[in-house]
Amino acid sequence: MTHTGIKILDFDEQWIKEFKSIKQVISKSLGNLIIDIEHVGSTSIKGLGAKPILDIDIVIEIYDVFTNVIRALEKLGYFHQEEWSFEGREAFGRKDIYSPWDEYGTRWMEHHLYVCNKDSKELKKHIAFRDYLRNNHEAVTEYEKIKRNLAETVQDRTSYTLGKSEFINNILDKAMN
Repeated sequence: MTHTGIKILDFDEQWIKEFKSIKQVISKSLGNLIIDIEHVGSTSIKGLGAKPILDIDIVIEIYDVFTNVIRALEKLGYFHQEEWSFEGREAFGRKDIYSPWDEYGTRWMEHHLYVCNKDSKELKKHIAFRDYLRNNHEAVTEYEKIKRNLAETVQDRTSYTLGKSEFINNILDKAMN
């Protein structure tokens, strides 16, 4: 029984496939406005149990294109969430389970979408953390243990997030130095 309602599921290859499909829809629509789309967060790390929510970073060259990126994402069923955004990482919500809208009416798995400029500290942290875990199986095992323990013992999402921060910061220290 989880106190938080947070469920950590075993890694699922479908997460990678789902990301690739979402990336394709967004790339097709945003084209040369963006540099890349990165799968970050726990679902991007093979073998790591996670909440079944993708974290996706859209990478842009400079903020000059951001207004056009917002417009293009709105056409796909996303909206800019300024209250969840901060410098270097702009958050977007989904209007419904069909966002990003495609010609097939696909129901996508839950995901968090961010737009980061290529020099963003947040983007660098997301990628450094992901790449470190992808190359360090022991860290993956330890992180999953921490996550499952927190999901079982803490009372809310804030405590869950705080409970992971020491581990995350230790990894970032190793990965970025």
